[in-house]
Amino acid sequence: MQKIILRCLSSILGFAFVVVVCFLAFVVLSSRISGSEPTFLGYQVKAVLSGSMEPTFQTGSIISIKLGTDHSNYQEGDIITFRLEEKIVTHRIADVKQEDGQAWYKTKGDNNDALDLWSVPAQDVVGKYTGFTIPYIGYALNFAASKTGSALLLIIPGILLVISSLRTILSAKKELEVNNAR
Repeated sequence: MQKIILRCLSSILGFAFVVVVCFLAFVVLSSRISGSEPTFLGYQVKAVLSGSMEPTFQTGSIISIKLGTDHSNYQEGDIITFRLEEKIVTHRIADVKQEDGQAWYKTKGDNNDALDLWSVPAQDVVGKYTGFTIPYIGYALNFAASKTGSALLLIIPGILLVISSLRTILSAKKELEVNNAR
């Protein structure tokens, strides 16, 4: 009974590992090929790199954001992702101002004591946080985006494919030998 439980647990963990590796490979390779962030049905996945929004989401999590075309209708309390020079930041809107027909957002990280020093123009907003987060996967996503991680995402599935093929061949060979011995 214990062997069956261990075998099932091993299969589940192996499957989960393959799913995570495939997901990371898809995200990293699609972003490398397209030269931009991978988008699926109008949503993007972002890795959380700081603790400025804790406890809403933890450092190392991934979050989902809904991309939008009209970024001028967000409200106070919404969590938005925006471009700030070369960085992507996700903070909560603390105040909305209208200037010359354009929306400007004053933001603040939930874990920060003060408002951000900058105001975000509507055209710099990437999207709005959907409320979906998965803890710790962001660490793996960041590693996968590195040169070493990208190389491993190509090598590991290849090794797993070779191992799977060898197991299938050996299993077929044993079955053939058993059938021939009869």
